[in-house]
Amino acid sequence: MAQSKDKILEIARDNKVRFVNLQFTDIVGMVKSITVPISQLAKVLDGGIWFDGSSIQGFARISESDMFLFPDLDTFAIIPWKGAANKTARLICNVFTPDGQRFDGAPRTALTKVLEEAAEMGFEYRVGPELEFFLFGTDETGAPIPGATNDEAGYFDATADRATIVRQNMITALEAFGIDVEAGHHEVAAGQHEIDFRYGNALKSADSAVTFKYVLKAIAQQHDLYATFMPKPIRGVNGSGMHVHQSIADTKTGENLFADESDPYGLSDLARRFIAGQLKHARAMSAILAPLVNSYKRLVPGYEAPVYISWARVNRSALIRIPRAPVKEATRLELRCPDPSCNPYLAFAVMLKCGLDGIKNDYPLPDATEEDLFESESARAGLQTLPGSLREALDAFEQDSVVQDALGPHITEKFIDAKSLEWDDYRLDVSRWELNRYLSTF
Repeated sequence: MAQSKDKILEIARDNKVRFVNLQFTDIVGMVKSITVPISQLAKVLDGGIWFDGSSIQGFARISESDMFLFPDLDTFAIIPWKGAANKTARLICNVFTPDGQRFDGAPRTALTKVLEEAAEMGFEYRVGPELEFFLFGTDETGAPIPGATNDEAGYFDATADRATIVRQNMITALEAFGIDVEAGHHEVAAGQHEIDFRYGNALKSADSAVTFKYVLKAIAQQHDLYATFMPKPIRGVNGSGMHVHQSIADTKTGENLFADESDPYGLSDLARRFIAGQLKHARAMSAILAPLVNSYKRLVPGYEAPVYISWARVNRSALIRIPRAPVKEATRLELRCPDPSCNPYLAFAVMLKCGLDGIKNDYPLPDATEEDLFESESARAGLQTLPGSLREALDAFEQDSVVQDALGPHITEKFIDAKSLEWDDYRLDVSRWELNRYLSTF
């Protein structure tokens, strides 16, 4: 239900809120925040607040740094772990320029624009991301100790260790932010977990995904643990993915437009063209969906992450999977290459844009590939693969006008600059592996 200014002020007063964090993200998805005392809340709700955008990753040059934040009232929530003396609420904000225009360099703006394009076609884009994460022990400074998992449990194991309590505390905190949690469980690797929240409107889901990471890190810290969303923090075990379930609903009726019970896979023609669009642009999307050097150490054969650009139902090695739907309303696509280090606003923007491109241009969908692609050479013959490195993904991104259009020229330029610097820094580093392998031999 939509929040009003008066209702927010009433809730803040009744709960003796002292401060409000005004949050937004930079282009790589890091949460940024400006804190105001409660005395300024009414003023901020009416007219926003000015800030200097020149120091924010990917935002603006010093010569065009003045911007203002305007809160989305529906995102108001009281932060549950702040004590009574400093009780704090938060609002997620949209970013505007001095002339009152939405700032094209803000990730939330990029997603909003593509959602508006879909709405003009009569579509509401709905997603359900599944974020996996590891819990690591910390040293005396609170820094994570690499590989220091605090359990030896496996997939869906019921354990009595403290991670179970931590996960329950995380779910309680997420619910305080209005996030509808559906389930939490242990994942395949030791120390690895997953918490799923309700499927819904893509903008709200992106807000929830950003909040999710912020909340889980805070709760883990209270237990002297560190929650990491790094895609592949431990060699030789499963990495952390962010599988995203997707569908399109009719904006007037709410009907799931991906469903057709007469189709062997339960998919409408619209859904098939949407899949075809995402497959066509998969290599370029990878730069946004798997945006770290480390991401490409997850996207390798042998650990359930996809490598081949294909689709299927029972084949979990496929890039896009069609889960069995007990009812029409549950018909959806599961894209399996994103990881939780991505910026959800940018990820959902490019996923939707590429799907819409398939719909608009009536792309044909290749046959499903139901055989295990890692075991069957004939099944994978002729299939393209996802990029093998961040550099390869960036090269594909730079050649794809549709993915670039989803982000706009400002974010495209800043993203490529930032990630090219990241790749060069990695490329020039002399790693521990190289020293161990070569120093005493050559």
